[in-house]
Amino acid sequence: MPPTLASLVHHSALKLTVRAGEERLATPVRWAHASELADPVPYMEGGELLLITALKLDAEDPEAMRRYVRRLGQAGVAGLGFAVGVHYATIPDALVDAAAEEGLPLLEVPRRTPFLAISKAVSAAISAEQYQAVTAGFAAQRDLTKQALGGGPAGLLAALAGQVDGWAALYDATGAVVAAAPEWAARRAARLTPEVERLHARTPPASLVVGGEADRVELHTLGTSRRPRAALAVGTGAPLGTAERYAVHSAIALLTLTTERSRSLHEAEQRVGAAVLRMLLAGEPEHARTAAGSLYGDLLDAPYRLIIAEAASATAARAHADGRTAPHGAPRPVDAPRPVDAPRPVDAPRPVDAPRPVAGERAVAAPVRAGEPPAGPLAALAEHVEAAAARAGEALLVVPDGERLVLLTADGGAAARACVGYAAAVDQARTTGQALAGRTDEPVMGLSAPAGPIAAATAYRQAEQALSVARRRGRALVEHEEVATGSVVQLLSDDAVRAFADGLLRALREHDATGRGDLVASLRAWLSRHGQWDAAAAELGVHRHTLRYRMRRVEEILGRSLDDPDVRMELWLALKATSGTE
Repeated sequence: MPPTLASLVHHSALKLTVRAGEERLATPVRWAHASELADPVPYMEGGELLLITALKLDAEDPEAMRRYVRRLGQAGVAGLGFAVGVHYATIPDALVDAAAEEGLPLLEVPRRTPFLAISKAVSAAISAEQYQAVTAGFAAQRDLTKQALGGGPAGLLAALAGQVDGWAALYDATGAVVAAAPEWAARRAARLTPEVERLHARTPPASLVVGGEADRVELHTLGTSRRPRAALAVGTGAPLGTAERYAVHSAIALLTLTTERSRSLHEAEQRVGAAVLRMLLAGEPEHARTAAGSLYGDLLDAPYRLIIAEAASATAARAHADGRTAPHGAPRPVDAPRPVDAPRPVDAPRPVDAPRPVAGERAVAAPVRAGEPPAGPLAALAEHVEAAAARAGEALLVVPDGERLVLLTADGGAAARACVGYAAAVDQARTTGQALAGRTDEPVMGLSAPAGPIAAATAYRQAEQALSVARRRGRALVEHEEVATGSVVQLLSDDAVRAFADGLLRALREHDATGRGDLVASLRAWLSRHGQWDAAAAELGVHRHTLRYRMRRVEEILGRSLDDPDVRMELWLALKATSGTE
């Protein structure tokens, strides 16, 4: 601990005597300074023992001494040392009374004790205190290193909490508490998640102090990357001393090393995961199990879900390239229908990495590469899902693939629920017109149906199809079950299909607009009656010969035969797609 006035009074070589302020002798002394100025306050920082001989003071004037002592007290001076036998044989009563009134410790310095001796004693005590702090800091560092090597982050936090006589907690990149010591501190640390998120928004390395003197918490970012991957919280009942500060800095360094090592291992795991995923998509689950070993537990054997995510900006660009939408999601103008002999498929997803097998062949996937770590919204999604899986003790396979992120998660597990919850928050933020946590380029996701080890290629195609639907519907996530169940008519409610339908039926509507017939209604009635002339004519209230004439006009205008079942199917779907706009 630093030197105090009491320690100087008890110093046998100094022979100091207390004349006033005995109740404040425990005050720490930061330095000893001699000054004969009538007003030394401008040169004080607080915490000094001021040494004087009263060379320029009227020490016998009570009012002058009250003003002098009051200013010293307001400046935070720790105490006043008065040398007797120089200008005054004893300390004047005016100064003693003023010091007693102010509560400022007043020490009598005998003539045989030079001020230099007091300065040396203070300096030696401060040096000893600093040396002790450094020694304690090195000891703490050794202890923390030992705990980090033997007990991991949990052991390190326990040792740190003991070093600072408080508590410590570790947060992941999402602000969730990963570990805390003692155990009761986990709830206290969880309440600081908003502050941790605010800290993560700063450029690392960054720190933040929250709370008051009785409940003071320091927050520090961990890691060397531009985006903090973790944070440390240290809670104490008072500001940290030198030794405690050494311990905290050592913990930050060790946890940063652990974080960066974990990051390297994580990147290596992603490369292994990419290889495992390639094997699964190629229909080689046994090889995938051999390559993965115990890395993913029983994830490759139990029912799992495959999720494909891409940033909304990539989705918009892909949709524009596919000709479905214009930039910014605006519907693409349709000037003319597609050639009637080569209609565009209604729900043609982007070519998938696992193409459909031909007869007699197994599904073989195109290479899935572990690219650069995901950035932006995909990074936030990956961190959110990985944190959920880690908290649940659940295996998870995450593979960055170019502009995409591929995840393999247990069916019904925490990671799958985290994806669904994340997407719900994104959709809600879009509905209210607010970006989620300040982000404007959130992921779009497709979620496959539950699958087993031999059905990975099928699950990939399902996730691709669900992603395609989510992309067109402006949804953050679509599950394959939504695409695979219910009526196919639900899939017709997007701008691209309606544009195709409008183009296909435009010529018939233009004919009807001239008042020369009702070809669209007649075509709908005839198709709904499966080509039965009498039933369709009765529904329309016309003669069957009139209906036959109208259907011949439909064939002439479209240049297509209604005897072709594909033509009838396309016309029926076009009528269903535009039924809500007529």
